[in-house]
Amino acid sequence: MKRVQIPLLAVDGGGTKCLAVMVAADQRVLGSGRAGSCNYQGSGIEAAGRELTEAIRQAMRDTGQNGGFPDEPAVWEVECAVFGMAGLDTEHDRRVILEMVRQVLDRLAIRVRHLIVENDGFAALLGATNGSPGILVIAGTGSIAYGVNAEGRTARAGGWGHRVGDEGSGYWIGKQMITAVLKAADGRGRSTRLTDSLLSYLGLSEVEELYNWTYGPSYSVEKVGELSPLVSEAADKGDAVAGHILDQAADELYQAARAVIEQLALNDRPFKMILQGGVLQNDERVRRLVVDKVRRLTPQVEVDSDKHEPISGVIAQGLAYLHSRTEAE
Repeated sequence: MKRVQIPLLAVDGGGTKCLAVMVAADQRVLGSGRAGSCNYQGSGIEAAGRELTEAIRQAMRDTGQNGGFPDEPAVWEVECAVFGMAGLDTEHDRRVILEMVRQVLDRLAIRVRHLIVENDGFAALLGATNGSPGILVIAGTGSIAYGVNAEGRTARAGGWGHRVGDEGSGYWIGKQMITAVLKAADGRGRSTRLTDSLLSYLGLSEVEELYNWTYGPSYSVEKVGELSPLVSEAADKGDAVAGHILDQAADELYQAARAVIEQLALNDRPFKMILQGGVLQNDERVRRLVVDKVRRLTPQVEVDSDKHEPISGVIAQGLAYLHSRTEAE
């Protein structure tokens, strides 16, 4: 049986997409694969496992090794595998996700010498700051803030999922949009151009159908998260309701950042703040408000304006492990 040796398998298992990358020790990408959400809290364990399997299988195929397939069976030997997984917020989550990851690796005949499974935000933070003091605020489909100080202590705020948290995220913004449209239809809220844009996007003819859509099978966290850009577009055109939603989103994200900054006593220290996720990277209004509020709280903050892909942090964590092993040997 053929043996395929890979130094690093890095996986960004996000709430919107799953990206798997095979990486050489010299940081060359050997193969990559992409699939849908593998956040088990949103899609369930079976669906999350399928997407995770598909992303890794594509990465295996992309290396050109043809391993793991009937025409040329192979055992893949991976020195280090790092999984940054959305939905890993408690010890219970860790047990569930670790079991899911192990089952996927077994299914694909991948033997891993050193396995690291972290929350996707934590992995991205370590990669973006290289261990230096910093905070990472993520607002994609979900939202969370992570931080690390000079003493290596970490803290987090938010990230409690779409049912009770994820304030300021794309899903949260989309949900506020739906609520605003329903309130406007009732006369309980201000008239807004969000009504026409929402109905058009969902292919609905009247607001009453929106109610059925919301409680029907088409509703999902991912689909509601896709509505966020419609709110940004309406705000850019002067819609007051849309603008208010984005202002609220910015304040929620700031509160998460503030909580982490204060937990780590970073108020009077220099540190880096990285902003990630579609909301913070694509909506200039939300991004500017968050940055302005944080700078008023702690003037020594350095805002990292680069668009870091979460997978880069996962890769960096794996490469750091490989480098430490090399030094030890």
